[in-house]
Amino acid sequence: MSTSAFELDVSVRTDTGKGASRRLRRLRNAIPAVLYGADQAPVPLTIDHNHILHATENEAFFSHIITLNLDGGDKELAVIKDLQRHPARAAILHADFQRISEDQDIQIRVPLHFINEDKCHGVKAGGGRILKSMTEVEISCLPKNLPEFIEVDMLEVDVGQTVHLSDISLPEGVNSVALGHGREGDLSVATVQSPRGGAQDEEEGDDGQETEAEAEADS
Repeated sequence: MSTSAFELDVSVRTDTGKGASRRLRRLRNAIPAVLYGADQAPVPLTIDHNHILHATENEAFFSHIITLNLDGGDKELAVIKDLQRHPARAAILHADFQRISEDQDIQIRVPLHFINEDKCHGVKAGGGRILKSMTEVEISCLPKNLPEFIEVDMLEVDVGQTVHLSDISLPEGVNSVALGHGREGDLSVATVQSPRGGAQDEEEGDDGQETEAEAEADS
């Protein structure tokens, strides 16, 4: 399990509602949050805005176990499940945390780290370029097996080839949520696109010339 490298001091919130949340943000530079899960009642929380904003600047915050230090001395272990951001400025409006239980699987999104991009066969030998269609993947695992990230090795990928979820090696005890839905869940992760001016482009150009010739013949 990824160590609890992140800690947040939180307070239990008794004043709820939209008006209370606005006052919280405006007067105390804090945000509302909620802690739920593990068959326990949800707990409304208050978190210092700058504290959580700084934590979210680290990619690992989203795939680590987080220690919530409640006023009164209690601690809760949780993962971040949702973060509502302001649409126009660097501000967080609300956070959702899910409690974890050692014997219950959690579903969480973890970042994809692409390795060997500069050594990729389709890039070095074929002149192609890598197009990424995913930057994170939703996984299911016990908290002890939670990885910080998942690696996608691009070394042997050739021009025109696509890496799918089923091609990624997942750590032991970790499953892809999408692949649990069958073949339709085997989504594209990355593709090595042909270089411009390659065979595919030439074929498209030929089609265009034939169309122009046919148009001239018809005129």
